[in-house]
Amino acid sequence: MDAVIVTGAAGALGHAVVAEFRSRGREVVALDRAGEHLDAMGRQDGVHALAADLSARAAVQDAFDRIPVACDALVGLAGGFTPGSLADVDEETLESLWRSNFGSALWTAQAAVGLFGDGGSIVTVGSKTAVEGPAPVAHATSKAAVVRLTQLLAAELRPRRIRVNAVLPSVIDTPANRSWMSEDLAARAVAPAAIAKVIAFLCGPDAAPISGAAIPVYGDA
Repeated sequence: MDAVIVTGAAGALGHAVVAEFRSRGREVVALDRAGEHLDAMGRQDGVHALAADLSARAAVQDAFDRIPVACDALVGLAGGFTPGSLADVDEETLESLWRSNFGSALWTAQAAVGLFGDGGSIVTVGSKTAVEGPAPVAHATSKAAVVRLTQLLAAELRPRRIRVNAVLPSVIDTPANRSWMSEDLAARAVAPAAIAKVIAFLCGPDAAPISGAAIPVYGDA
């Protein structure tokens, strides 16, 4: 099988996703901001690390032009989070979240399709708050746009046999999240490794009939 491109690879979920694909024998192209975490990931066997600003179209295309292996899957984990109610939203927050969440999903999908041959898979990351419940206004709406983008790309790319699906996490059990979670919520948060298995399934042959789906990975959170 060809390699998998993973954006946001240096984060907690990114580490789990990269590990899951490597356990299945697939090479990974790890994309994220430059830094020691990405550098360490690039020293792993079968992992090709590339630094890029994933919210900027030109930077994304430049990074994809430097990918050294054939790829047939993209997992778009890159994104950001800012809390806040309606009264808290300002231009800077809105612009930042739309660029990091929607922009990164759009530009990486656009670049990946140019690399894929006949067939492939794209998995985006939305959020439970994109489809239900109270949430920070700017973040939830930017993630809702990612879910709708997923549906649109699934329809557009179906003739090329490129499948596009989204996973919708709620609260992920990461060190950063544990710094603010209550003991009860921490006990219910979903392990990154569990979400990684769902993502890997969506990129594999057993998920061939699935495209345009938004799959909850909420667990009990």
